Parts: sequence; C-alpha cells; structure tokens
Amino acid sequence: MAPRGKQRLMVRAFNAAKGLGAAFGAGTTGLVGSTDSLHEAAAKAVGYDDFGDPSYRQGFDVLVRAYDEEAKLTPFGRMMVDQQLLGILKNRLVAERAWAADPAIRAIALVRPIFVLGLPRTGTTALHHLLGQDPDIQILQYWLAAAPQARPPVAEWAAHADFKRSARDLKTTYYLDPSLKAIHLMTAEGPEECRHLFQQTFSDDTFDCNATIPSYSEWYFAHHMRDCYWRHRDLLKLIGSTSPGRRWVLKYPVHMRNLRMLLEVYPDACFVQTHRDPAKIMPSVCSLVAGWRSLYEHDVDVRAIGQWQLELWAKSLEHTMEVRSELDPSRFFDLPFREIVGDPLSAIGRIYAHFGMDLSGEAAGAIGGWHSSNPRGKFGEHIYRAEDFGFTRESINRRFAPYIEHFDVELEAA
Repeated sequence: MAPRGKQRLMVRAFNAAKGLGAAFGAGTTGLVGSTDSLHEAAAKAVGYDDFGDPSYRQGFDVLVRAYDEEAKLTPFGRMMVDQQLLGILKNRLVAERAWAADPAIRAIALVRPIFVLGLPRTGTTALHHLLGQDPDIQILQYWLAAAPQARPPVAEWAAHADFKRSARDLKTTYYLDPSLKAIHLMTAEGPEECRHLFQQTFSDDTFDCNATIPSYSEWYFAHHMRDCYWRHRDLLKLIGSTSPGRRWVLKYPVHMRNLRMLLEVYPDACFVQTHRDPAKIMPSVCSLVAGWRSLYEHDVDVRAIGQWQLELWAKSLEHTMEVRSELDPSRFFDLPFREIVGDPLSAIGRIYAHFGMDLSGEAAGAIGGWHSSNPRGKFGEHIYRAEDFGFTRESINRRFAPYIEHFDVELEAA
C-alpha cells in the first residue's frame, strides 16, 4: 500500500477513537465504554431508543465486564471493541425500528434454507462464494450482515454509506494484517458468515476469539442460544424482504454445536457438511484465531489457543454427529474438500439434485466463472506450523478419531 493510503487509514483509526471518546463522555469507566454510555450513544446516533427484547443485556453485561477485568487489549484493541459494541447496539435499533414500521416483515416465510456446515478451512467459504453466484439463491452479503436492512437493488450498493463503510473496514483489517486475506477472504459484496447476526444477542464466537475473556466464554457456552436463533431468523427476513421468494444459503461452522436449536427455529432446514483431514486444518484454524486476536491484544498465547480450539471443534463435530443420528439422512449432503477444489460445478450439481433444486445454465456459467477467476492461492499462501500450537498430526487425529471413522475422512499426506 502507498504511504498516503496507510496514512489515511491511520487517520481514520485515530478519528474513530476520538469520536468514540466524545460519544461516551468523561464519565466512562473501565477499559471499554460503560453499558449505559454505549446505549445512550447508540440511541443518539440512530434517533431511536427501543432496543427490543431486553434478554440480550445479560450477555452484553457479562461481555463488557469481561473486557474490563480480563482482556489484554491494546489501546487500538480497546478502540475497536468500543466501536464494535456501539455498532452492534446501533444495528439492534435499526432492526427494531424496521420491524416496528412494517410488522409484516416478521411474517415472511423462510422455506428450506440450506446451511453449510463443516470445520473451518474445509472449503465452506469457497462453497459459499460459489453457491452465491446463482441468481436464484440469496446469501448474506458482508455489508448487509454488518448493517442489517432490507437489501436494496445491486446497482445502488456502491453508493450506499453502509456498503462503503464495510469496504473501508475490510481494507483497514487487511492493512493491519495482510496475511489474513490469504486465510479468509471477505469482500463487502461477498458472502459472510452468520456471526454478525449472532452478535446482536451478544452470543457469538467473535468476542472470545478476539480477546481473552474466560468468564464470557463460560457464559456463552452455557447459553441456550434460543434468543440468538429467533433473532437470526427475523434479521434474515428483514434483509430478504425485497426478495422473499429466493432460497437462503447460509454458512457458519458455529451452527454445528447449536444444531438442535437451529432445527427448533428452522425445522425444514437442509445441510451440506464439508469434510477434510483435521490434521491439515486445525493449525490453520488456530493461526486464523491468533491472527485476529493479535489485532486486539498483546501477548497472544498461541499454545492456549491451540488446546482451546482443538477441544471446541472436536466437541462441535461430536454434537453434530449425535443430532444427525436422530434425523432423516436425506436432510444432509456430505462433501469432501477435494471435490470442492477439484470439480466444484459437478459437486454443486449433485447438491442441487440431492435437494431437488434446479441448476440453471445461467447459474452454472456464473459458478464456473467465479471458480476460474479465484484459484486457490490467489491472495498468497497461508504460512503456519502445527508445532507452534502444540500439535502433532497424531495428537490431532487422535482427538478427532470418532469423526474421522464415522465419515471415513480421507487423511492427506503431511
């Protein structure tokens, strides 16, 4: 990046920090903005003060306390946390105002949505991008996930303030750590995971991936997630209210450990589960988490991240296997990673056939075009070492042995 571009990004960061300080006022205490000051600033910015169902306050209060008492945030990390919390509260208000203005939005039917499941780094992001090329499908675009609202016509996106803000934020993120683009590509117009929607109930992996906040982690993993999934559904209805007839395709690995609650809210959901050798992906997953956390905190403990992530994802897969054993197998389509990267159009054709969907010529052409334009490694190589996180191939595959055996997962060469 040119020096002038870097300078502009740093100026934006400092201006954001000053703006947050002014918004929260001199009475702010703790490492992050107080709960009251954050709510007041959000209401003032939006011009609306009904935050909806107050149950979200439990997770919010636990989270802010954990940031104050446990996190190792850098000054820039503190600024980003405040900015994130304020943004989430503003998004709650915008959604509540939209539902109040048009209660019919919540009556929109979401029919047989498809959820892409699988461990991170198993091709879920690539598959999501590919499926999103089908004009008969609707996905959760990054900029609409970051600022949920009724999806406007595509021709209006580039001029939209929220779209430009998302593009600017992603540019800043990749400037702060350019290696992250090779690990996980995000664009303002491209598909995004459901994490932004989960954040509106303050129950999401994003928070404890970005900071060391064990008391929040304990609360989060004991939380029932019912409020999270009902709000997730209503936010999708809001975003898709301008195209209610199109089928949703959504993706988030976190859904694997909440599968029972997901099915309570989406009883007719269908699933594509991707599979890959855990020994090939766990070091990459941990490198991604460590990379994100290093944007927020100092003294990142990569060994602790390794053991935490190993257990987290092994248990998530075990939960998925348990729930799947109780369901009609036709609800699921299993897809090895090698098929996603080797012949994605054929793989997608089989997904569509499995779920009784039509793959149009237009969709097939768009999918093939995206695949040709986005080869693996386009944004560089993701470099990491398993031993940095305390792993060996044997230790990873030993922990994931039930998963490997159950799905007959192909083990890749070292």
